Amino acid sequence: MHARAGDWIAIEGHTTGVAGQRGQILEVRSADGSPPFLVHWLSDGHTSLCFPGPDARVLTPAELAEADERARKRFDAVQDELSGNSR
Repeated sequence: MHARAGDWIAIEGHTTGVAGQRGQILEVRSADGSPPFLVHWLSDGHTSLCFPGPDARVLTPAELAEADERARKRFDAVQDELSGNSR
C-alpha cells in the first residue's frame, strides 16, 4: 500500500453497527509512500498515525469522488424504487 499526502484512506466496517472510517492522509512518513500515514479522520476530527491493515484502501481524490458518485446513484436508485418513481 502506497499513498501521497492529499490521498484518502477508507477502512471498511466489518462488524454490524460499526461504520467504516474515512480520513485524509496529511503526511506519509516514508520516502517510498508506504505506511505509516498521518491521517485526519472525518468521523471525529482527530489526527493520528495510521498503520493500515488489509481492510484499508488508499484512494486518490479523483477515485474518492467517483466512489461517492456511484454511492449517490445507488442510493437514488433505491429511493426511486421504494417510492415507485423512475428518473
